[in-house]
Amino acid sequence: MSENFRIAVLGGGSFGTTLCNMVAQKGHKATLWLRNQERADEINQQHQNSYYLPGFTLHDNVYATTELKAAVVDADLIFVSVPSGSCREVGTQLAQFVSADTLIVSTTKGIEHQQFKLMSQVLREVLPHNALGVLSGPNLAKEIAAGEITGTVIASEDDSLVVAVQNVLSSKRFKVYASKDVYGVELGGALKNIYAIISGIAAAMELGSNTRAMIMTRSLAEMSRFAVTMEANPLTFLGLAGVGDLIVTCSSSLSRNYQVGFALGSGKTLEEAVAELGQVAEGVNTLSLVKHKADESNVYMPLVQGLYEILFNDVSVADTVSKLMLSEKSEDVEFSL
Repeated sequence: MSENFRIAVLGGGSFGTTLCNMVAQKGHKATLWLRNQERADEINQQHQNSYYLPGFTLHDNVYATTELKAAVVDADLIFVSVPSGSCREVGTQLAQFVSADTLIVSTTKGIEHQQFKLMSQVLREVLPHNALGVLSGPNLAKEIAAGEITGTVIASEDDSLVVAVQNVLSSKRFKVYASKDVYGVELGGALKNIYAIISGIAAAMELGSNTRAMIMTRSLAEMSRFAVTMEANPLTFLGLAGVGDLIVTCSSSLSRNYQVGFALGSGKTLEEAVAELGQVAEGVNTLSLVKHKADESNVYMPLVQGLYEILFNDVSVADTVSKLMLSEKSEDVEFSL
């Protein structure tokens, strides 16, 4: 593969746009695929994506198109940044146009409803011959776009893919770490969205710092406990893709899931909270899937159970908190030596 890569980013949301802009800034050929022609025209003509990244000017080398084939046919590396509900459809279309040499990286932090599949598993089914990786970490798009120092994790069993992604994305302000625990890195990105909603609720209710610290640490325990059932390494959750992503998502108002939780804690309904956001909040979809999977696998996840009762069974936050305080296990650190 040449020093200058041909990169396609699928998905014109905030992270996909930011990712494509980073690639262009490093001198690679950068093509952004999205479905909205008006937004593509704005990117190409005004170098802005005002809906998802208002106030940011994109690099002149970012080119947007609504034609999937045109975006990917000659690409060396493709980042899939579409919502989880669109991943299989887009991946199936993608399979018509790419060769087996094309590297595929998922950045989507979600779970498919059918059979509880992670995005890497979905893409593996429709692209069985391509090297596959997952990119995840504490990566708020607007902070990356603003040039804030950021770290992320690329997880893959293919060493050449890891090296390629590090070459394409690494810079003085963006550090790319490596991992072979694909499911662990991916689960961290998906599960933390649930707990960001809980943290948003806590913030809106002006609960204390002690309470919020307890929520985050018990969230980490639940995440690692669940990961073991998915054959992931619980120690992965001590890194950027686990506790790092959890901290930023549970404490920043830039997080979409945190915003949904804050709206809920302010007295709005789930429908009102999601409508107000105007974007996909993966945590709402992930919550129901994880709750039922935890029940099926007999995994103790009281925070997940509690949020599920609040969102879908109209149980009050106060009643849920009381129940959690009475039912939580007494052990602090899980998987200790």
